[in-house]
Amino acid sequence: MKLYRIQGAEVHCISDLYEQLNRELMTDEDWRLGSSLDGFNDILYRVETEIRDGDPATFIWTDHAHSRDALGFDETQRWLHNKLSQSNSFNQQRIQSDLDSLWSGLGKTYFELILEIFADHPLIELQLR
Repeated sequence: MKLYRIQGAEVHCISDLYEQLNRELMTDEDWRLGSSLDGFNDILYRVETEIRDGDPATFIWTDHAHSRDALGFDETQRWLHNKLSQSNSFNQQRIQSDLDSLWSGLGKTYFELILEIFADHPLIELQLR
């Protein structure tokens, strides 16, 4: 079984999370995963391919409550504002809508988006501790 660990106490911002994901998932690669939800999703598809070959995977996310706070409202707002500042790179209407939803209390935080991506990969077990 493949076992991956995310040290939640070391996650203070989005880039910290991706440093840990790179440490756990990209050791045999000559490139690094950037701070991209789509990229993370793609990497989990790769992990699922390995599972289908008979090697189950579990992610253990310790101190996840710390990560939930660190990747909560404030960090998500910064992330969305950063995307808005790159007008040629992202769908501005969608990003503004995501930001408006966040402000109204209906939007998802970055932490919640990461959990959704994990949930989209039922062959991968995520243990929040």
